[in-house]
Amino acid sequence: MPVRDAEAADAEEICALIEEHARYEGNTTLVLDRAEMTKHLFGSEPKAWVLIAEPPGQPGVVAGFAFCSWNFSTWEARPGIWLDDLYLRPEYRRHGLGGELLTALRARTSGRVEWEMQEGNDKAAAFYARLGAEPVSGWVKYRWNQRRP
Repeated sequence: MPVRDAEAADAEEICALIEEHARYEGNTTLVLDRAEMTKHLFGSEPKAWVLIAEPPGQPGVVAGFAFCSWNFSTWEARPGIWLDDLYLRPEYRRHGLGGELLTALRARTSGRVEWEMQEGNDKAAAFYARLGAEPVSGWVKYRWNQRRP
């Protein structure tokens, strides 16, 4: 199976994927604290979870990931999934692994699977449309960051 749940032993690879994705998107300075990420994903009170995509016939090779957390819709009265990050290394794109990651997420909830996409990412928009996903209009995104001294 090319999609599997991440384990604590995957923490280094997960951090590397996040940093690779940041660089791909133009952020050349992101460096994650591996111990802190391991705690958040695999500690006694995990805050998020990850699915790993492995290329068929290449067990142990990490092609990409989906970084997720649970959310809850009061109006639907059911849990859903917030997809914070979906990334495949360039050499593993266009082999169906992104679709397999999203299909695996869809199978985990009868609620909504939601994510954000950077404006202007036409390839991603076309990919999501092929899956049947639609942009959400009429909502404004807000963010409230912790102010640091």
